[in-house]
Amino acid sequence: MSRRASGLRAWFLQRATAIYLLLFIIFMLQQMILNPPQDFAAWQGWVAQPLIGLGLILFFASLLLHAWVGFRDVLIDYVHPTAIRVTLLTLAGFILLGCAFWVVKIIFTAATA
Repeated sequence: MSRRASGLRAWFLQRATAIYLLLFIIFMLQQMILNPPQDFAAWQGWVAQPLIGLGLILFFASLLLHAWVGFRDVLIDYVHPTAIRVTLLTLAGFILLGCAFWVVKIIFTAATA
């Protein structure tokens, strides 16, 4: 029963993050087409707005979570030796965690500059 619940949770997370990613990409495309920033300073000012910064952080958090769930599911389904699977999952986790720190650094640097 817990395995089914875990699969349902992963399924729901994939769908929820995919919906947010799609909506945010549509929003960004609309903003860049209708009101593109004229220079880097204008872009920085736009990213410095609290709601935009929060939206970007949520976008990248959703992207990383989406990647983790997808990669985890593929490894669980297709990599059968436990040692290799655990090693690859650990490596993927550290890579995604590093990406998360990098994204936060970039967004906060852009917002405070």
